[in-house]
Amino acid sequence: MDTITLWQLAALAAASTLVGFSKTSVSGANTISLAVFAAVLPARGSTGVLLPILIAGDMLAVLVYRRHAHWPTLLRLFPAVAVGVLAGTVFMMWADDAAVRTSIGAILLLMAGVTVWRRRARPDEATEEDTSGPTRGGRLKARSYGVLGGFTTMVANAGGPVMSLYLLSAGFRKLGFLGTSAWFFLIVNTSKVPFSVGLGLIDAQSLLLDAVLVLFVLPGAYLGRACVGRINQKLFDRIVIGATVLGGLQLLLV
Repeated sequence: MDTITLWQLAALAAASTLVGFSKTSVSGANTISLAVFAAVLPARGSTGVLLPILIAGDMLAVLVYRRHAHWPTLLRLFPAVAVGVLAGTVFMMWADDAAVRTSIGAILLLMAGVTVWRRRARPDEATEEDTSGPTRGGRLKARSYGVLGGFTTMVANAGGPVMSLYLLSAGFRKLGFLGTSAWFFLIVNTSKVPFSVGLGLIDAQSLLLDAVLVLFVLPGAYLGRACVGRINQKLFDRIVIGATVLGGLQLLLV
């Protein structure tokens, strides 16, 4: 990190702005930020630098959408996510940069394919949050996505697309989607900090870079909040899925 050029710093600043935008508008767009950080910094080290930036974005998103969270969904997910985070921590003890990129890219593309297939197979699927108790199928889906979300968020901060696909498949609309996602990632990302410190991914040097980059999150969050009302639901869904596919391909091909 001592050798970051001005152009690289500008790329990281732009990616940090996109973090703020994605947290208050189109969650799947966050995969672009992940790709930029992984391209400028070593893939493993980039996760430690990006995590505090994400937490700053999560805090802003909670301030804006805190009243729209669906807590039954969150409580349904957290136990499975904890399992995924622990599995991701073990994986990070031995995985190199290439293994991290390949694994996450493959998972994102698989999840995007499953979501597109489900939406075409059941086009009349509910479009509002399900406030009833979880069904057996709902519990199984929550556990599957929860483990994958926990694993990917620990390994490469790439849990956003996985959880976005879960919330879309569950029929969440924009405000419920953003409120539930905001609380989910604030809690999960904060809980990851001790693991990241223990793995050496967060240290004094990475936090110094974070102190500069976090300043760029606020304008992105403001822009995202201003734009979200202008994006219709179908376009919102397509952007989330499209960003997920692009992020997965980038991780596999770069």
